[in-house]
Amino acid sequence: MIPLEDFFRKPERAGVRLSPNGRRIAWLAPVTFETEAGSVRRMNLFVAELGGAVQSFDPSRAVQRTAISARDIGGYTFIDDDHLMYVMDQDGDENWHLFVVGAEEGEPRDLTPFDGVQCSIVDDLEDEPGEILFQMNKRDPERFDVYRLDLASGDMEVVAENPGNVQSWITDHDGYVRLATTTDGVNTSILYRATELNEFRVIGTYDFKESVTPLGFTFDNQNLWVASNVGRERTAIFEMDPDAGRVGKLIFEHDEVDVSHLLRSKKRRVTCGVAFETDKTHKVFWDARREALEAFMNAELPGHENNLSSFAKSEERYIVHSASDRSLGRYLLLDAPFDAKAPGSTAGFRFVPLFDLAPWLNADELAPMQPIRYAARDGRVIPGYLTVPKDHDGGALPLIVHPHGGPWVRDSWGFNPEIQFLANRGYAVLQMNYRGSTGYGRDHLESSYGQWGLAMQDDITDGVHWAIAEGLADPKRVAIYGGSYGGYATLAGITKTPELYCCAVDFVGVSNLFTWIEAFPPYWRPFLEMVYEMVGHPERDKARFEATSPIFHIDKIQCPLFVAQGANDPRVKQEESEQIVASLREKNIPVEYLLKANEGHGFRNEENRFEFYHAMEAFFAKHLAPAS
Repeated sequence: MIPLEDFFRKPERAGVRLSPNGRRIAWLAPVTFETEAGSVRRMNLFVAELGGAVQSFDPSRAVQRTAISARDIGGYTFIDDDHLMYVMDQDGDENWHLFVVGAEEGEPRDLTPFDGVQCSIVDDLEDEPGEILFQMNKRDPERFDVYRLDLASGDMEVVAENPGNVQSWITDHDGYVRLATTTDGVNTSILYRATELNEFRVIGTYDFKESVTPLGFTFDNQNLWVASNVGRERTAIFEMDPDAGRVGKLIFEHDEVDVSHLLRSKKRRVTCGVAFETDKTHKVFWDARREALEAFMNAELPGHENNLSSFAKSEERYIVHSASDRSLGRYLLLDAPFDAKAPGSTAGFRFVPLFDLAPWLNADELAPMQPIRYAARDGRVIPGYLTVPKDHDGGALPLIVHPHGGPWVRDSWGFNPEIQFLANRGYAVLQMNYRGSTGYGRDHLESSYGQWGLAMQDDITDGVHWAIAEGLADPKRVAIYGGSYGGYATLAGITKTPELYCCAVDFVGVSNLFTWIEAFPPYWRPFLEMVYEMVGHPERDKARFEATSPIFHIDKIQCPLFVAQGANDPRVKQEESEQIVASLREKNIPVEYLLKANEGHGFRNEENRFEFYHAMEAFFAKHLAPAS
């Protein structure tokens, strides 16, 4: 049995990135701090020099550039060759601040030291060192304005003020804000201007069922690449003329799934191909250079999903992340000189190993994740994944049903520490992309509207029946565990079909649709009308909300429940968990409750993750009891 901490400890190094000139490398790595509560580890920023030709790499040469003990750095990027920018929130409140630090020296500086304000980068302006464009909701909690920020002085000026309904801003390749998307809560409009001196004008309006999503400007800054499902079942990639407001040339479509990921080379100013996801991620290329890079990676690193995760502006040096369903992966440096006369050549290509993310885990000891499909009661095909304990020799197993959060995302093939941990403990784990999961076309998505706790829940229930009928699951030992919407599905499962489950774990899940919507953070308020259409309206759909909010049906719960919650969660407030726990305790129904004061929507601090998964392991061992 693999120690629990080996699954959930922080990776040895993560988030590896190259500087624009390719001569520096940075990453996040855990640093130990002593606190009143004991030792804690937090992800901090490290930078190392690479120089020109690299024969081997020694990570011990790196310089630690931050020493943050309160919380992990949320993410970072090179702003230029000599500076990095990272984001931090406070105890999971998701009010992200922007910090800058020198690659070699200098103390980190908080460039946005404002309370209750959320910030994010719009454009790092790689051709204008020392400046960035970012957005924040300082002027109005519901509205994000765009600012130009001078990194040296900290001075900032507004370059695009939000009139009230802009939800995203897009720049062209010269760093000018020329595109925006707005919402009235149901309909989304695309706004365009030829230059920053012109006024924005609407070039297209679409409802929440049909959409045209800008992917960026073409390299001449004249047209747009967009992902559109207007008048079609599945999203495809097109070129769009913004002056005419008309979607034009089809670039790529797939006959089974949505496609919205366009692969581009800014250096060579060409579109290279697309990536899309069926059971796994696949790519199609029409550029010889990009196809050669992919072929080289896959030949050298077979059996893995290999991705270019960072690259120098020259596009001749890359960071490659190589991973699988049984490995968190490793990073490699790829030097790939470009021959304009033979763009498909791999001559001179060379890998330099950097490091594994989790060298303490042995892929041979872990379980493969198998794509599966089953039919829901109305005939809809539900794709998903099944993971069973390694070397399982057949027979019914205790099953943990694990519906994903969102709900408008999807589960994917790849390494998942929760899934591997549970399989290692003797459980089969079933994940399903129930209706509403994205990537499968409009019908699969739209069939979820108004179906929280109804058809969406039936898809999960039908997955349980499928696993039992296939002889995979012991019908007397089935549990359900999920987070966020998956937490709601957990609570809905044990109130709607209590006979199916012998125990359940709800992590930051919605228990009351009325209070969940009422407590939306300010920056979600513009989307309320769309939520009313997709989920329901508290007044118009009052009867349905009462029928599908687990809080009103706790008398139907027959199994033990474990609830975990972050006190600072801005998405699913603490009240959602407090309601269900208090109600169950009033009725003497068994419930365990873990509340962490320094967490938000999910647990990020390592010590809290360990505590949660140890508690969950003991809970399942007590109530689900896998076969020895």
